[in-house]
Formats: sequence, C-alpha cells, structure tokens
Amino acid sequence: QLQASGGGLVQAGGSLRLSCAASGRTFRNYVLGWFRQAPGKEREYVAGISWGGGSEYYADSMKGRFTIWRDNAKSTVYLRMDSLSPEDTAIYYCAADPYIRSLATYNPTEWTYWGQGTQVTVSS
Repeated sequence: QLQASGGGLVQAGGSLRLSCAASGRTFRNYVLGWFRQAPGKEREYVAGISWGGGSEYYADSMKGRFTIWRDNAKSTVYLRMDSLSPEDTAIYYCAADPYIRSLATYNPTEWTYWGQGTQVTVSS
C-alpha cells in the first residue's frame, strides 16, 4: 500500500512537501513516481525516481520547481514543490511499479500500485 500525505492549501509562490509511505510490500526495488489530476483533466505525470534514487525525471512544467527523492530505509518517496501556482492545484498521487524501465513513463496505466492521493490547492 501507498499512503500519500502533505497536501494542503498554500498561496501562490509557496512550497509544499509531499510524502508517500509504502507498506505491506517491499518497494525498495520499485520505480516510484508522482502524478496529479486536476478537476476535469486527465491524470498527469509529474516526476519519477529510480529504485536506487540515482536517477530522476521531471515533466517539463515541473523542471526546476519540483524535486523528487526517496528514502528506502523509510520506504518513503517525497516531492518538494516550490514556486507553486494555481495551475498546480490538483490531487497528487504516488505510484510504484516493479517493471518500468524508463522513468519517462507518462501513461498512468503502466504503473501498478497507487496511493489514495493528497489534495494540493494553490490560491492566487
């Protein structure tokens, strides 16, 4: 299971740190990622990180603003979001998969395990 947390209400220009804790299985060797879904829109890939944490990938609109990292000892993946804008308002989901080979896997159907999501709202 994946449990996302850390969402909330923040003003434009602010920052948030999301966490996603894994339990019930060993996600140490899994690729982990974050997606988001705004109302009326499709689920959008945000970022991914390799099983060892040595490689990261960001969707273009997140580069330079978001940072993903993982702590395998804590079975947790994090997403630091800076310079937030109202366009970043969405439910943020963490995802995991043991077979993904490319971190640039934008299609959510290719990810096997999902957290329940955490709401991020950015006010203008």
